[in-house]
Amino acid sequence: MKEHEQPKAAATPQMREERLFLLLSIFIGVISGLLVVSFRMAIEWSSVLLLGPAPAAHQVLLIVIPAVVGLGVSLLTYFVFPGVRGSGVNQTKAALYIHNGYISFRTVVGKFLLSSIAIGSGHSLGPEDPSLQIGAGVASLVGRKVKLSRERLRLFAPVGAAAGLAAAFNAPISAILFVIEEVIGKWSAGMLGSIVLAAVSSVVVARWFWGAQPMFHVPATTLRDPRELLAYCVLGVAGGVASLFFAKALGWLRPMLRRQPRWVQILQPPLAGLLVGGIGFFGLPQVMGAGYGTIDQAMHGQFALKILILLTIFKIVATTLSFSSGTPGGMFAPTLFIGAMLGASVGTFEKMFFPHLAGSTASYALVGMGVLFAAFLRVPLTSVFMVLEVSGNYSIIVPVILANTIAYLLARSLQKEPIFEVLTHQDGLYLPSMEEQREEAQLRLEDALEIAGVPVLRGSEWAGNARRAVPSIANPTDALACIVLCSDGEWYPVTQKEMATVFATAAADDNIAIERLLPAERPPVLFPDQSLSSALPHFKRWPVLPISNRAERGFLEGIVTLDGVLRRYQRSGL
Repeated sequence: MKEHEQPKAAATPQMREERLFLLLSIFIGVISGLLVVSFRMAIEWSSVLLLGPAPAAHQVLLIVIPAVVGLGVSLLTYFVFPGVRGSGVNQTKAALYIHNGYISFRTVVGKFLLSSIAIGSGHSLGPEDPSLQIGAGVASLVGRKVKLSRERLRLFAPVGAAAGLAAAFNAPISAILFVIEEVIGKWSAGMLGSIVLAAVSSVVVARWFWGAQPMFHVPATTLRDPRELLAYCVLGVAGGVASLFFAKALGWLRPMLRRQPRWVQILQPPLAGLLVGGIGFFGLPQVMGAGYGTIDQAMHGQFALKILILLTIFKIVATTLSFSSGTPGGMFAPTLFIGAMLGASVGTFEKMFFPHLAGSTASYALVGMGVLFAAFLRVPLTSVFMVLEVSGNYSIIVPVILANTIAYLLARSLQKEPIFEVLTHQDGLYLPSMEEQREEAQLRLEDALEIAGVPVLRGSEWAGNARRAVPSIANPTDALACIVLCSDGEWYPVTQKEMATVFATAAADDNIAIERLLPAERPPVLFPDQSLSSALPHFKRWPVLPISNRAERGFLEGIVTLDGVLRRYQRSGL
């Protein structure tokens, strides 16, 4: 080794695990993408095999098949795959916050098989939420096999969840935002990097099979008449009200069915299949399954206003029956379906009574998808990007933001608890509410500021001047004696005991700068806008913390003490 070369520091175990974590994220993305592609193909094959290539009203199969498959799915759920009930979102959150990232491989297999058969047979559920749990389960399995630490294993499930959802939607940004908004709630740079790598990898795999084209093809929209925004406002209000009915229906029926005896619960999925099949048999087969083909038809104006309204109402009914019965499957696709029918209804109404406005039915259906996604699932940021990604239409962003915001705010005022929180409470779980965390009031240091009430000295002043400014105390304590502004612009809170030491040291020579007699260690530099909790770790060493001004170096805003911080927390109830 040359003399001027320094030996490179060996990678620590933590650094090696971080690198492995990032590498595994790509691997998880690839595996999740392949599984989701297989999952969607299994749903399509099941639908064709069970219901035929073009199911239509008055076919007896529409009633028989969902009921028979529902019975088989119910028996397998109760006796073989008990962990597959529900959509998969709350189960992934439970893995993160309760089970240290553990999702059994049996649950992954069961979710894949039973959800694909149930959706393919016509139960009104969607593939995206199960795809999310499948990706999370694969990540959990791989993390256990490579023996990740408990903390990393907990965080690996959301990485897989983002990969599964991204492949299902063919939309990486929406998946990333949803996992951050609803699953983990907060993120670090490393965590975001892993989620991005997994989501992008899974989408690359999915697009290898499906192509890069968006899920829906909508012509570019030009907002020629500002009055048209009023119609989008109406759509936002309608979406907020519809989400309330949807959430109330689930909140009422699901716990009622779960309270029934076990043998009755086993019969609930086939009964739900029978009822959903009945809706299809008597004239609305479009409500069965995920319904993406019907969404595309609505966007191209192939339904009359009356049919659109009926599809909106009966999709809510069918999804409530299917999901409340315990049949494995998700709510994302039904939510998009209901929103699209609602939006197409508004667009069709506009064409009938306000033909001079230029909005297309497709644009209203597309905005309606985002409206219900924002109002019902309560993920406002995800809903905006989801609409843009599934359509590739960025010209519609203003109506999307306007309508989504109205729907979200209205839903929050009408329904205090988000639907995912309602479902977790029904399941006897108490997972953190991401919406509450986003809205939680943040206490800051400025909320606990106190006036120093002691002399403020410059560090360059002589100790003799300090004797005159700070009187001697017979029995010094840890109480604050003065605050010294050091020559480096940092503040030092001097206690009575420290001041007594300074006086004792300077007894022989008063002409010595105060800061030369203080310890070299300095307290942390804190500012008023920082969170109140940021001060807590420092009180063990510093009984008083000075708060500086961000704009003017050397300007003291005030001080905070441990008692003052605790009193502020008590007053706020946080």
